[in-house]
Amino acid sequence: MTEDTRTRRGQGAPSPTTKPRRSWVQERDPLSPKGLAAVGQYLMLVVAGFVTLFPFYAMIVMSLRKPGVPLTFPGSLVPTDLSLSNYQEIFATGKMPLWILNTTIYAVVSVFFVMLFASMAGYGFAKKRFKGRDGLFWLFIAMVMVPYHVTLIPQFMLISRLGGVNTYWGLIIPTLANVQATFLMRQFIQGIPDELIEAAKVDGASEARIFLTIVLPLCRPILATLGLFVFLWHWNDFLWPLIVAQRPDIQVLTTGVARMLQENAPLSSTLAGSAVALAPILIAYLFASKYFTEGAMMSGVKG
Repeated sequence: MTEDTRTRRGQGAPSPTTKPRRSWVQERDPLSPKGLAAVGQYLMLVVAGFVTLFPFYAMIVMSLRKPGVPLTFPGSLVPTDLSLSNYQEIFATGKMPLWILNTTIYAVVSVFFVMLFASMAGYGFAKKRFKGRDGLFWLFIAMVMVPYHVTLIPQFMLISRLGGVNTYWGLIIPTLANVQATFLMRQFIQGIPDELIEAAKVDGASEARIFLTIVLPLCRPILATLGLFVFLWHWNDFLWPLIVAQRPDIQVLTTGVARMLQENAPLSSTLAGSAVALAPILIAYLFASKYFTEGAMMSGVKG
């Protein structure tokens, strides 16, 4: 140790092994608004949050009104004389549990196979080298430009001739080829280092083992994000189930709630059905919110 070093340490210079003190005060962003601009920004956020959450509040409060009590505005928005009678009524009929079961089968099975097929296709487009790969990928992506309603009638005719109307497989199979999911998986897998895959090949790992033990574990954030999106798409899907699931015993929640409106069910009961349909989405987001945020950030940076 030199004399200069000892002198500096004697004057209070930190040791190379000394960890810097953690600051518990968050530094202010120099680009953030100040003064009245900051107050205006917070006011806009509060107003936007109120406008966004108000319909959900109104749905919950009016669904808890007692049966037979007419709904008036704005009086029905005040949470008084609340009751669970509407929820008990829609479950007592036996239709709501069946709709929940059908929707769960439709959403969960679709999530599993969409994630499987999208990850396999994304891995092939990102890491495999074959003739016409880029052209095939962009041709596949061009399907996004085709409106869904254009392919709806041919798709229904095909499923109908195959005997898939009013069946689970006829409801599920046409939704498994998801272009957006494949694109997200391809963009994310491109960021995985090629050295990992090459090292696994040198060790004698097969393609299936590389995909299952290396690629998929590294894709957990984007898979959680994608799974949440796909679950949301299928849980809220209305048009395709309305066309292909025509029997009451195969209907899903969205078409079932619409059927309640057609049968002139009380508005409070219909809103209770809508609240039941919303609950699984909130639960799924609570469980996957961590991976959802991480996957959204990483998929926006990579690729």
